[in-house]
Amino acid sequence: MTARAGVLARAARPPVPLPVARRSPALAWFFSGVMARAMRRSFRAVRLLAPGLPPLPPGRPLVIYSNHPSWWDPAFYMALHPRLFPGREGYGPIEAAQLRRYRFFARVGLWGVEEGRAGAASFLRTAEAILQDPARVIWMTAQGRFADPRERPLRLRAGLSHLLARAPHAIVLPLALEYPFWGERRPEALAHFGPPLDGAEGLGAAAWAARLEEALTEACDRLAAASAARDPSAFVTILDGRRGVGGPYGLWQRLLALLTGRRHDPDHVSGQGGRP
Repeated sequence: MTARAGVLARAARPPVPLPVARRSPALAWFFSGVMARAMRRSFRAVRLLAPGLPPLPPGRPLVIYSNHPSWWDPAFYMALHPRLFPGREGYGPIEAAQLRRYRFFARVGLWGVEEGRAGAASFLRTAEAILQDPARVIWMTAQGRFADPRERPLRLRAGLSHLLARAPHAIVLPLALEYPFWGERRPEALAHFGPPLDGAEGLGAAAWAARLEEALTEACDRLAAASAARDPSAFVTILDGRRGVGGPYGLWQRLLALLTGRRHDPDHVSGQGGRP
């Protein structure tokens, strides 16, 4: 292929990236509801460390990057998105093999990323195209692998830092996630947003890599301290989950409350229920 033919071939690429072309707003809304219901069934509550979402400058696209402690992380994203960003479109990268296995994921805003240099280049092209619209959000697990939330250093993958070096108009938001058991049968789903970072800082990829890891580590450390304190009043409750232990013990709790004239509280540990 000649140099001119190569230029023409690049120019002939479709201007609209695959996730934007295939995303269905109705299906994304429906699937976020499915994920929210799944989290309600599986967790005591979905909580966001107060004060919640930090103020964000208007008219700027957003990249939210998190640690990756659990299979639940993408479900957590989908439960949070319509509640925190109802006017924005959500997107996210996923392993290409997983997208081939679950093709409907493309309809809710996910796009496949292959391993290797070609996959990294494709990720950057697609993410840059998505971020051209200020009403869009990219959610991503920046570690790229499952890791305990206490693991340090976090060892983030390089794709995000290279993206930010090429997208100075974006705002970047670190998100820490944890799923601890406190005193109930079901675990808590906890999240904390660190302060936003501005792509206009004009950093190179190496500097961004250090800055991103530092910001996410700080967010994870703060969430870890709040998680260890086990104080629900320090959090904003996004979703109330299932309460109580159920079974014979749950039935006994109800009967005892009825016999003593007290209001029945299904939580096993007093003070774990309700909104702050």
